[in-house]
Amino acid sequence: MKTRFKPKFNIKKGDTVVVIAGDDKDRTKPRKVLEVIPDKARILVEGVNIITKHTKPTAQNTKGGIVKQEAPIAISNVMLWDAKAGKPTKVNRQRENGKLVRIAKKSGEVIK
Repeated sequence: MKTRFKPKFNIKKGDTVVVIAGDDKDRTKPRKVLEVIPDKARILVEGVNIITKHTKPTAQNTKGGIVKQEAPIAISNVMLWDAKAGKPTKVNRQRENGKLVRIAKKSGEVIK
């Protein structure tokens, strides 16, 4: 994703999201964000897009073998989870006391 300006995303590390598109699509199961990769517009979500990685034995990992781990998915395939409403929600940004805060559109609650 080559752009002149750094993209701004409403999802941050540690947020709870739901997957709205793809193989792991489940709009009722909230999951935790492990990492956000803004320059590639991708996101790492707990338990989503599991891949098997074949690793050789090294000094740190003496056994090696097949390891299951999460792979990043497109950030457009997830939606922020509103705990108060119990549904996925869009995000609105507003300034409060000079700080930009994220507000859930469904409930109007401030997202921490």
